[in-house]
Amino acid sequence: MAEATILALNSGSSSLKLGLFAAQFGDLRSLCSGEVEEIGSNQAHFWIRGATGEVRSQQNQKVPDQQTALGIAAGALQGLPFPTPQAVGHRIVHGGPKLLEHQEITPEVLRELERAAIFAPLHAPAALEIIRQAQQLFPHVPQFACLDTVFHRTLPETASRFALPEIFWEAGVRRYGFHGLSCESVLHALGGDVPQRVIIAHLGSGASITAVAKGSSVDTTMGLTPAGGIVMGTRPGDLDPGVVLHLLRTLRGNAAELEKLLDRESGLFGISGLSSDIRQLHQAVDNPRARCAIEIFCRSATKAVGSFVTILRGLDLLIFTGGIGENDAKVREKICAGLEPLGVTLDPQSNQSNLRTISAINSRVRVFVLPSDENTQIARHAYRLFLSRTVAGEGA
Repeated sequence: MAEATILALNSGSSSLKLGLFAAQFGDLRSLCSGEVEEIGSNQAHFWIRGATGEVRSQQNQKVPDQQTALGIAAGALQGLPFPTPQAVGHRIVHGGPKLLEHQEITPEVLRELERAAIFAPLHAPAALEIIRQAQQLFPHVPQFACLDTVFHRTLPETASRFALPEIFWEAGVRRYGFHGLSCESVLHALGGDVPQRVIIAHLGSGASITAVAKGSSVDTTMGLTPAGGIVMGTRPGDLDPGVVLHLLRTLRGNAAELEKLLDRESGLFGISGLSSDIRQLHQAVDNPRARCAIEIFCRSATKAVGSFVTILRGLDLLIFTGGIGENDAKVREKICAGLEPLGVTLDPQSNQSNLRTISAINSRVRVFVLPSDENTQIARHAYRLFLSRTVAGEGA
C-alpha cells in the first residue's frame, strides 16, 4: 500500500485540533498532535507535541479567527522536521441531506457544505474557514471531508423521522446524529471485541448518547442539529416545542437572539449562571445552582441510556468517552447509579482511577472508559480515500 503523510484538522467553535500521521501498509503512526485553544481571544494558546508527548512548539498570542489559527499551526509544522502532508482530512459536523459518505472536497461538495452550514452554526462556519485556508496553504494536496453524520446513516426511519408532515421529511428535516467520528474511534479501539448491544456516551461540552447494534448506529440523542438531545455545556438539549414558541414570542420573533440563547447561553452555563465547564461547577460546592446543573446533566444522560437499553432489548457494554466521560468519575458514578436496575454496577476504585474497565466483577453490563480519538479516525478515512484516489489516477 502507498505511503502517505496525513494531516487531520478538527475545528471547533473556538479551537483547532490537528494531528499529523505517517501512513504505511494500512497502519497509521502519529508524528505529532497540536491545538490552538481560545481562538478569538487576545491570549490564545498554541502547542504541538511529538508522538511521545514532548513539547515541540508552543506560544501565546492573539488569534482572531480560524484562518489565523491554521496559519500559525501550518507555519509551526513547516519549522519542524516533519514531512509535508500529502492529504488533509477535515472533521465536518454536518453534511446536510445530500452528503452521505466521507469524500474528497470538490467545488460542488464545498457548495453543499456551505448549504448545510445552517444546521450547525457553532461548528460549520469555522470548518469552512479551515477548508478554504487549507486549500490555499496546500494548493496541490487533496482535501477530504470526514463527516460526523456518516456513522448514523444506519438509523432506521423510525429513529430518524420526526412526527411532522411528509413534506418536512422530504426536505431533509430528520435526525442526523453527530459525534460519529468519536463513536467510530471507540469501536475501532475495541478491535474484534464489539458486543451486539453497545451504548456510547460521548460526554463533553457537546454531549450525545448513541445506541449501537451489531456495530451500527440504531438510535442517538442529537437530532437535526447538535443542539438537541441531552443537556450540554451551553446547549439545552431537547425542549418542549411550546418552550421554543414561548421564547420566540418573548424575543419578538428574533431568530438570531433565540439561536444565541440556545447555542451559547443555555445548558450547564444557563442553569448554573456560572460556567459551562463542569470542573468549575464541581468546585462550586456551596452554589445550589451549580449542583442543580450537574444533577440535571447526569439525569438527562441516565434517562437517555435507560431508554436505549429498551431499544436494544438489553445492554452488553456501556462506553464513556469525551472530555467529561473520560475524566469525571463523579459524573459517571451519578449516571450509573440510576442504571443499577438495568444491570450496571461500577467498581468505585476503578472508576475513581479512570481505568479502562470500571464495572464491578458482578456487573451484568461491562462499563468501559475509552478515549475519543477523532483525529486518528479522520486520518484513517483520509488515507483510505487518498489510496482510492491514487489507484483511480493510476488506472486512468
